[in-house]
Amino acid sequence: MKIAVTGKGGVGKTTLASTLARLYADEGRTVLAADVDPDANLGLALGLSEEEVNAIVPVSKMKELAKERTGANFSNTFYKLNPEVSDLPDKLARDVNGVKLLVMGTVDTGGTGCVCPEHVMLKALLSSLVLRKDDVVIMDMEAGLEHLGRGTASMMDRFIAVIEPGARSIQTYERIRQLAADIGVTTVQVVGNKIRSEDDKDFLRSRIPEEALLGFISYNEEVIDADRRGLSPYDVSPKALEEIRAIKAKIDNA
Repeated sequence: MKIAVTGKGGVGKTTLASTLARLYADEGRTVLAADVDPDANLGLALGLSEEEVNAIVPVSKMKELAKERTGANFSNTFYKLNPEVSDLPDKLARDVNGVKLLVMGTVDTGGTGCVCPEHVMLKALLSSLVLRKDDVVIMDMEAGLEHLGRGTASMMDRFIAVIEPGARSIQTYERIRQLAADIGVTTVQVVGNKIRSEDDKDFLRSRIPEEALLGFISYNEEVIDADRRGLSPYDVSPKALEEIRAIKAKIDNA
């Protein structure tokens, strides 16, 4: 099972990604959760403290490791474009409530379009994750999918866009669907979050194809409070847990 969860900041994709990861871990599955969002907070949502999260060095910042794996010289002029990284998920992951957390980070190229050793290692590591046959891999992504290569994306089982009941969120879903199609992914599913009423559900049902809509997560003060306090929504909101469990069941039965 390889799942990429995407959506604009603040829509609740980390709540969904972290809770799905812990539910799969509850089943005894090997779960690897990769935080690929520049605003990394998947660790908090899985149950780490703020101090523990701040102590994690993102893979994108491991310059010496990138040079070692790519064979980069001092000037970074020559290096391998396909470094060996298959051992890194197990070496670098942090165990959190049965989930192996990898904080990937992003590489700032400053608009130059350069491809540095850190960027090469990051892309190779993403590709390596989707090749782990027996593992559940859940990636908490940023909204754009351009940084995923066609080969990596085509091996994902599904992309899940988390959206809110509003016109702007529908536009975000359409953009994500187009970006996914551009890199060879034709199936993008949707979870509606921050649902306050049946009208909200009806709005999303009227805009999203039935086969693409996985389910709904209610507007939930417990989840909002958990985010403020840096706690895992899995541990504080039975209602959200029940709703995401139903979404997981639909994923498993697809």
